[in-house]
Amino acid sequence: MKKRWIIVLCITFFGMLLPVPSSAGHDHSGPNPLMEEMLLLDTAFREVVSAVALGDGERVHKALHSMHGTMEKTHKGVHAGSVVIPKNAHRINEFVAMDKEFHQTLEKLAEGAHRNDRKEMLSLTKRLLDGCVQCHQTFRK
Repeated sequence: MKKRWIIVLCITFFGMLLPVPSSAGHDHSGPNPLMEEMLLLDTAFREVVSAVALGDGERVHKALHSMHGTMEKTHKGVHAGSVVIPKNAHRINEFVAMDKEFHQTLEKLAEGAHRNDRKEMLSLTKRLLDGCVQCHQTFRK
């Protein structure tokens, strides 16, 4: 049962995190920190899913390291106008709150990975995936 759940998790995750085309949510005046964050998250989470499936907390921790500072850059971009949410842009405060909660869960995953707590890593990875799906359904065209 766990194996099947992990396979479903992988397939679902990879389909949801495909990057938005570069013109979406971008004002063309400079880099889009949200897209940069999504690309880093896509790479990191592919490694996380594999590492969690194998119970390798060290790999999870290393994969998450690339995410440090991305939330702050995205939030600065929101305030500077370089991040425009493609759908429900008027709900930007909700987006920022969801992003903060997501990053708090990433920190919890890093802590669980440091302890190599496989059960916690699996639970938090699922919670993160659910957050990806919810955010994309709400804010991505």
